[in-house]
Amino acid sequence: MTQYAIVTDLDRCVGCLACSVACKVVNGVPTGSFWNKTLRIGPNPREGGSGQWPDVELYFLNVQCQHCENPECVKVCPTGASHKTEDGTVQIDKSKCIGCQFCAMSCPYGVRYLNEEERVVEKCTLCEQKIAQGELPQCVSQCCGMARWFGDADEGIEGFVGPRGEILGEYISPFSDDQVYSLPDVGNKPSLRYILRDMKWQGGGE
Repeated sequence: MTQYAIVTDLDRCVGCLACSVACKVVNGVPTGSFWNKTLRIGPNPREGGSGQWPDVELYFLNVQCQHCENPECVKVCPTGASHKTEDGTVQIDKSKCIGCQFCAMSCPYGVRYLNEEERVVEKCTLCEQKIAQGELPQCVSQCCGMARWFGDADEGIEGFVGPRGEILGEYISPFSDDQVYSLPDVGNKPSLRYILRDMKWQGGGE
């Protein structure tokens, strides 16, 4: 089985928003809507610290469709428009979407929105048009900080690929299993992962 996903090394992300901008450009995302949001977490006092600069923590968290193993959005879709594909991604068949927004309401991460012009729901597709041709999602290929990596989660994240063909396990700083996190799991099993080494994870989940 295949489960395509993205891993983000939060210690490398500088919050430049290149991923968010690149996503909007390549996918024609309307003004005011985002398939890929970059959130600032902090600054927060370090545990046991003074709470004064530089004794604080700050990192940037990318939030998008998590291409869940057991997606809630697929369960509630009355027409089958939201569906899970063979590569593990969650996609929307616009020809079947009736704009009811049940999927948007059921998403634990608030990453779906209604395209008012087309009256269909949209979200991150993991750039299915690119990965089908062996290319990387645009947010990965445009990450200047080498923070975002793409691959098959079922084969382990160490083999994920970076913008110029680098291998995650050979390129970034070492990390342990307890430094790999996901957004909150409510039974949907999100597939995307986040690496954070020396700061307190505050994205919920594990």
